[in-house]
Amino acid sequence: MAPHLAPFNPPLGPQPNNAHLYSPNTTTLQMKEKVFSLTGDDFTVKTADGIEVCKCKGKVVSARDKKKFTDVNGQEIFTLSNKMLSIHKSFHAEAPNGHDFDVKAHFKLIGSRSTVEFKNAADNIAVELEIKGDWIDRSAAITYGGRPVAHISRSYFNVREMFGDKQTYFVTVAPFVDLSMVAGICVALDERENEEK
Repeated sequence: MAPHLAPFNPPLGPQPNNAHLYSPNTTTLQMKEKVFSLTGDDFTVKTADGIEVCKCKGKVVSARDKKKFTDVNGQEIFTLSNKMLSIHKSFHAEAPNGHDFDVKAHFKLIGSRSTVEFKNAADNIAVELEIKGDWIDRSAAITYGGRPVAHISRSYFNVREMFGDKQTYFVTVAPFVDLSMVAGICVALDERENEEK
């Protein structure tokens, strides 16, 4: 069961406050595995209720190493790419408005740990999120200073799940957290896991 996710005030995320990306309610995103390895396929990030949040496009950028995230109207939010020279696989999300973020891996003997660094758009504070858990089982927590930001899980307590695709997992996100950033983090972690297999 996911922990209670309290709202963030000010909102948490690199993108300027956009009502579509910062929901006032706890939101569950439905994510697909292996988005990078779908060789350039487009993928729409939706809530568990079927509401579109953003799109992830591969063909326009390059099949393997970059994914462009756009809002539902096609406006670019950021482009996620591999940081080729990092020791552990890391990703950089570059936004046209300069609101970038980085997803970095850290070596651990048991489990995995990653961090996400960005300048918070709402108050200009440097933020480091921590991701801990077992990515193979899609069971992980994203926290900020120990406070839950999002919870990643294979299961979602919904009848739809019984008929759903086995290649999907769910991310429950706290109110007023940038949903596009959380989707980008998941795509980066998934890609890293696939390359390490």
